[in-house]
Amino acid sequence: MKVRGGISLSRGEIDDPLVAAANALADRVLPSDAAEPASMQQQPAAQQAAGRPIFHESARAQVGGTATYVDDIPELKGTLYAAPVLSTVAHARLLAVDTAAARGMPGVRSVLLAADLPADPMLAAFAHDEPIFALHTVQHVGQVIGVVVADTVMQARRAARQVVCRYEELPAVLSVREALLAESYVLPPVFVRRGDAQAALARAPHQLHGTLEVGGQEHFYLEGQLAYVVPQEQQQYLVYSSTQHPGEVQHWVAHALGIDNHAVRVECRRMGGGFGGKETQAGHMAVWAAIAARHLQRPIKLRLDRDDDFLITGKRHPFSYDYSVGFDDTGRLCGLRLMMAVNCGFSADLSGPVADRAVFHADNAYFLQDVEIASYRCKTNTQSHTAFRGFGGPQGMIVTEAVMGDIARYLRLDPLDVRRRNLYGLHERNVTHYQMTVEDNILDPLLSKLELSTQYRERREAISAWNLKSPAIKRGIAITPVKFGISFTATLFNQAGALVHVYTDGSAQVNHGGTEMGQGLNTKVCQVVADELGIDFGCVLATATDTSKVPNASATAASAGTDLNARAAQYAARNVRDNLAQFVAGLDGCGAGAVRFSGGQVSTPRETRAFADVVKLAYANRIQLWSDGFYRTPKIHYDKTTLTGRPFYYFAYGAACTEVAVDMLTGESRVLKVDILHDVGTSINPAIDMGQIEGGFVQGMGWLTTEQLVWNDKGHLATHAPSTYKIPATGDIPEHFKIDFWPEPNREANVFGSKAVGEPPFMLAISVYEAMRDAIAATKPADELVRLCAPATAEHVLVALGSSAADEAW
Repeated sequence: MKVRGGISLSRGEIDDPLVAAANALADRVLPSDAAEPASMQQQPAAQQAAGRPIFHESARAQVGGTATYVDDIPELKGTLYAAPVLSTVAHARLLAVDTAAARGMPGVRSVLLAADLPADPMLAAFAHDEPIFALHTVQHVGQVIGVVVADTVMQARRAARQVVCRYEELPAVLSVREALLAESYVLPPVFVRRGDAQAALARAPHQLHGTLEVGGQEHFYLEGQLAYVVPQEQQQYLVYSSTQHPGEVQHWVAHALGIDNHAVRVECRRMGGGFGGKETQAGHMAVWAAIAARHLQRPIKLRLDRDDDFLITGKRHPFSYDYSVGFDDTGRLCGLRLMMAVNCGFSADLSGPVADRAVFHADNAYFLQDVEIASYRCKTNTQSHTAFRGFGGPQGMIVTEAVMGDIARYLRLDPLDVRRRNLYGLHERNVTHYQMTVEDNILDPLLSKLELSTQYRERREAISAWNLKSPAIKRGIAITPVKFGISFTATLFNQAGALVHVYTDGSAQVNHGGTEMGQGLNTKVCQVVADELGIDFGCVLATATDTSKVPNASATAASAGTDLNARAAQYAARNVRDNLAQFVAGLDGCGAGAVRFSGGQVSTPRETRAFADVVKLAYANRIQLWSDGFYRTPKIHYDKTTLTGRPFYYFAYGAACTEVAVDMLTGESRVLKVDILHDVGTSINPAIDMGQIEGGFVQGMGWLTTEQLVWNDKGHLATHAPSTYKIPATGDIPEHFKIDFWPEPNREANVFGSKAVGEPPFMLAISVYEAMRDAIAATKPADELVRLCAPATAEHVLVALGSSAADEAW
């Protein structure tokens, strides 16, 4: 028998692949040469659920193929299928739409355009700038002009291609630099200043000026965008949506149909990935399907083809930067002027808060004393870009990390030394450029520990020696830190609700406003509820997110899903537990504080009873066995007009050491080694947190190396399928990939002492980009800067190398 982190394996279960996988994951969580922490050693039945590497609550169903996604829901009799009609030009007046050929095709029931909309023709987005269907103009290739509804999916898709649109083409803005020249913006520019950056630059001993271009990223969720809308009685609608924000889908559908929110119920049991791409843009599918359902009074399913998904939906925002930096002989910053130009696409969507978060995270781990940041939210004729893991944070950090690398090369210093010289301090140099004091700073000891554990100095010397002898293959190494703020920057979204029901057999059910997209939110919530009630993890079931149960829930985003929803669920469970404690205290003549719930038992100084027996007895005495819970994040406040305040409850920290090899002849690269030290607080589930760190890093690596979005000069996205858009594959994972947790709980009173882990690891992959620049620098004079566009594809690497480097390698 083997026990790892509470996962027990009897002889009869040894061949269970899921348990074997869970044990293998626990082996990675727990170093083989170290004793297991006390919280993860084999414990009696009373041990807590939280803190253990329990496998995902849906894992068995997912491995067995029985987990239900929206497309798996049995379709009702009479279900019809919708497919979108797409614009084929980037910018034009829409003169006419001829639907005759499409209507005459087999199985077609209807073609719906803007003229068929029952209410406001604009989506209920906050900027009110995006039409449901194109009105008088089209603004990007792939904009939805209408939908075709037919008896089958393929009939609808074929007919959609037969809709003929007549255009009068208009000039299209296809790049950020063009938008800047034209002053084409979806939102006004934002400026944040502290001190006098211009004066600081003037008196600095050294100055550098540079530009950087960083591309976007396709979400590439395994489950594409879809919705299934079922008309109900009395003008009500049931919407099954693959969405991170059921409440927003409810609002958008109600707004589009001209009905009250209470007439729309949205349900989401799980998503097959989201990464931010289903925060707002899942609402489009639901609205289009709902409009068709209203017109035809039939259930409607709309599932995008993968190519159409690429063309219709937004990506991570591409950024362009200009910077001027002043610094002293040691590499410490004196002043920084930074221009960020954000490619927002044709409408605002979430571009405002994304660009704001990029401004907030332009410091990353570093104190910026005299700084001036200009953020331009540019309108282009492309898809409307949207949320993506990190939500602007990665785009804010990467430019500052590039500046640190440039300073180090210019001064011929080790980049790690320059980075450490600029870190936030503990008692001084500890206030951000948006006036938030950094109170939980662990950056310096965390970097010191990673530097020693990875033998960074010795490896740098060995790499230098390698590069002297190897003309074709150069190696590079870099350590980069992460300081990522946790909370929605819009304060009102930092709230959550939950319901906990305890049944008479002692089992419990929890429902909350968060959504499960594979990240393990429901698993962690169940662990917290189980501990609050003192029962086994297996006795708690999380049910589908449902707007009729928890209303007005915030999106599952900003890495705050567990912080918000697990705490709300904990409070709900605590209310039920307190009801039971008062009841049992009355039976045994003791105070409610003397009643203990643990290991499925309820104990007082006088007697111990099974939890299920107590529940039955409480029910017979008419004690309430369900409750709601509500949580709002404390301490946070934020002035949107000045971008100052305390927008974040706390920071999550981490650092990564990455070694790469780059082929000077072909531009190809490979990540050789990755070591990560990451701050998760006291982990609620080490196995899930490990998976989030691994996945986040690899996804970030893809953003910065292989995932290139290419629009041609007509505005057509050329990389719209797996054949042309390259996400990391198994062969790209480094053989040496080691992750350790920083051993300290959250200093704020967060649930279980944990920290958010969804987004912060993504930015650890900036170490890959910096390591590649380090390798390329081996071909250049010591103080020559490396200009490398991201993603660092083979083509971009060759451009950064220049022809002379390739000739020398030959």
